[in-house]
Amino acid sequence: MLANLDLLTLPTAFVLDLLIGDPLWMPHPVRWMGKAIERCEPLFRSRFGPPEKAGLRFAVFLISATLLIAAGAVWLARMWHPVAAWILEVVLIYYCLSARSLLQAGWEVIDALENGGVAAGRRMVAHIVGRDVSRLSATGVSRAALESVAENMVDGVLAPLFFAFLGGAPLALAYKMVNTLDSMVGYQDERYRLFGRAAARIDDAANWLPARLAVPLTALGAWLTGFDARRAWITGWQEGHRHASPNAGYAEAAFAGALGVRLGGPNVYHGRRVDKPWIGEGLNDVKPVDIARSGALMLTTSILAMLTLWGLGVLIQFGL
Repeated sequence: MLANLDLLTLPTAFVLDLLIGDPLWMPHPVRWMGKAIERCEPLFRSRFGPPEKAGLRFAVFLISATLLIAAGAVWLARMWHPVAAWILEVVLIYYCLSARSLLQAGWEVIDALENGGVAAGRRMVAHIVGRDVSRLSATGVSRAALESVAENMVDGVLAPLFFAFLGGAPLALAYKMVNTLDSMVGYQDERYRLFGRAAARIDDAANWLPARLAVPLTALGAWLTGFDARRAWITGWQEGHRHASPNAGYAEAAFAGALGVRLGGPNVYHGRRVDKPWIGEGLNDVKPVDIARSGALMLTTSILAMLTLWGLGVLIQFGL
């Protein structure tokens, strides 16, 4: 019975995310991680050596603490009752997933553009991207939203599922701490250039394989949803490296090929123009309808990722 329950962990957590999403009224471990980062940063900066070494110790401490706390919680639940441990694992993995949130974010941008115009679209997309949105056109807003859906599919769905498959809820939560550290201190500005270097590199390492798995999964997802699977495969592998991040470009390039749109290009971040290369150059400009198409592709790809890992678990469980 318990072995069968273990096989249901990933699909149950995934379905729970699709049904509930991330209501603001619910407690959320990622928000607690953010608070821990804010409170620990001054301590490590002041007491643990020069910025680069302090940042490494800071990242290792928080990631290790997250892993140990989660593992301890699951162990205590298992001592009480194995089913309680399974329920806890499901809930903790659910907290690591954000497929529904990505879908909602995309549709909110579409709704803002259609009902409030470009200004409303800019305000809405500003919640999900880090670039300066003040001068974005409707195409720019749509492109930013689509890029967010594609990139965040990796760190919001594929990578958490991957690490949950490898090490259950503790490893999935440790990954979310890695990802949260990168989003909060991994910037290449003067404040975090040295202190945040370790967090950024750990995040790059953690996402390396999930980001590349996004290409075949997205190509298969494109085939199932009626998009261009062949172009998703080719563009993903040929142009995925055209990004400042060693990982983010692969999902974006696969989405660009699948949907026949052009992503990337110059943007302004924290007052500084960044001339990123185009991905899918020669393809069409992004339109609001493409955001909806990207949501369908993201959801299909995410389901494929979950089913693939679940299938591997079945094979391992029964020694096939």
